Amino acid sequence: MVTPVPAVDLLFEAVAQKGHVCVGLDTAAEYVPPAEREKARNDGEAVLSYNKALIDATLDIAACYKVQIAYYEEMGIAGLTAYSQTLKYIRGKKSLVISDIKRGDIADTAKRYAKAHFSGDFETDFVTLNPYMGMDSIMPWLSEAETGGKGAFILMRTSNPGMKDFEYLEINNGKRVYNAVGDKLSNLATKRTKCGYGLFGAVIGCTEREEAAKIRKEYPDLFFLIPGYGAQGGGAQDAAVLLKDGNGGVVNASRSVITAWQKGKEDEKTVNNALASEYARHAAEKMRDEIKEALK
Repeated sequence: MVTPVPAVDLLFEAVAQKGHVCVGLDTAAEYVPPAEREKARNDGEAVLSYNKALIDATLDIAACYKVQIAYYEEMGIAGLTAYSQTLKYIRGKKSLVISDIKRGDIADTAKRYAKAHFSGDFETDFVTLNPYMGMDSIMPWLSEAETGGKGAFILMRTSNPGMKDFEYLEINNGKRVYNAVGDKLSNLATKRTKCGYGLFGAVIGCTEREEAAKIRKEYPDLFFLIPGYGAQGGGAQDAAVLLKDGNGGVVNASRSVITAWQKGKEDEKTVNNALASEYARHAAEKMRDEIKEALK
């Protein structure tokens, strides 16, 4: 049996070739151009069609895509069908996808979640995980990832205002809860991949720039998924401090890319998926170039 290439190695290569942009397909039905939404049989179908246009328009720019499952769950069965088909479309294009599912259960439940998202109808390359039930909520995923060439990003220090409710609580020696998460992940990363990172990385928001720079230095063996860019207020300089030697992370932007057409001057009734996806492409290009410039 051929051992699959670890997903983090593939992502490292994609970043080296394309840049750091992760396009977030957190696609609510209201983000779809109205004319396209009206002609679809249901919102799930409308979202899938728009996602395909977005993917085609950004494939040479995006290192990967992140698909937040909540936007699809709210649409019921039609939405989950769109979710599954979006994942298949991305992977069929030889790109990589992060399923933003934030699971955090333990033991056999975690193992079954892992099988559900690392194979079958919802197969993905990476997932996001919530570690706050402990390492027994992470290890079943790691076992599945090692055999299937998959990966995960663990919530460590996020970008939302409420992160300070728990992630910032001091524990000992000046460390915070998020440091405890990072330390555990570094322990897992002793088994390095070809690119020098552990199989599992961390979610680190690009806010609090000075602190973010410190986190990058403290955890050089972790690949980062970096939210907070764009709509959440983070910029290229904020993201750049979380990268390492020009790589080591992907920077996610969702609304600022996929709803860029809504800020245009066209009558929204005349906007189709092709035009809307061109707006998305320009937004992704601008983001890529700004991050590249910030790294100089």
